[in-house]
Amino acid sequence: MTNEEIFALMARFEQSACATFKLTMKDFSLELGKAVASAPTSAPVAFPAPASAAPAPEKPEGLFVTAPLVGTYYASAAPDQPPFVKAGDKVKKGQTVCLMEAMKMMSEVPAPCDLVVEELLRSDGELVAFGDAILRYRAV
Repeated sequence: MTNEEIFALMARFEQSACATFKLTMKDFSLELGKAVASAPTSAPVAFPAPASAAPAPEKPEGLFVTAPLVGTYYASAAPDQPPFVKAGDKVKKGQTVCLMEAMKMMSEVPAPCDLVVEELLRSDGELVAFGDAILRYRAV
């Protein structure tokens, strides 16, 4: 497990409501814990009445190619190479749209269908989690 992956796990744990986290792999073990604030049991806790329901965050419309694994997103095969796809490109089913690196293994991410790339959602070298949207597309 790389340092980037460990730091990403730590950041997600810190943002979660979990108090403990333990990960054990073949030759690796990681245990995280944090203090969870609790109210004193002798005094009742008063919760404010909800104001008005806040509108849900707007979810982008369209279809997305998502990360098939946790890893680092690469837009091109090498830093000196052009990106696999750009916004506006027409792509055939099975054509590589990006690379994902996990544990020193590179995996090609293929297009799920014939499509037109509408928007690239990740930066080259960015760490992405399983299921994160990589690009938005329109099927053709």
